[in-house]
Amino acid sequence: MKTVFSFLCIALLFVSCEEKVDNSAQIKFEENSKTVLANLQQWQDENLDYSVYADDFIMLETMFGSKKDTITLEELKASDKRSWEYFDFKMLNEPVLLPGVNPDTKKPDGSVRHYSTWEVTLPATDSTEARSGVIKLYESFDFNDEGKILLQQIYGDFSGLLAHLMQKDEVLEEETMTEE
Repeated sequence: MKTVFSFLCIALLFVSCEEKVDNSAQIKFEENSKTVLANLQQWQDENLDYSVYADDFIMLETMFGSKKDTITLEELKASDKRSWEYFDFKMLNEPVLLPGVNPDTKKPDGSVRHYSTWEVTLPATDSTEARSGVIKLYESFDFNDEGKILLQQIYGDFSGLLAHLMQKDEVLEEETMTEE
């Protein structure tokens, strides 16, 4: 009996000395992922809730030839409005969400990265037909302690997509003839 009791005490000692796992970054990631998924759906619906953005939010400007490194929340709102005026957006897949890491510590920090595929359409006008293109995107969102989006960056071949969507009809006719 003494032996069983001794083993039980030793086992309790090991269990009580076991280091607790810090899963706070995973919890933040799960909470922030909900914000990102809502953000993507709202973008597609052309009705983005900007209250989830921090007052000191910045977006890294990744477009080729951009004159600025970053844009502010007010500039983002204006850019979104212009984009929605010209194009229709449809997400073609469930985005793949991944936890981000702190660039200094390389440890998970609650940030969210995603991969998604979008169809972007330039609607028809009286003189042109609708034109669509598909773009694959990588986007990241960093959050502040209050769970608001602090930093956003997006990568995709926007220059190629815009060139395709904005081509003149004559160019498209020439390409079609050369492909036949």
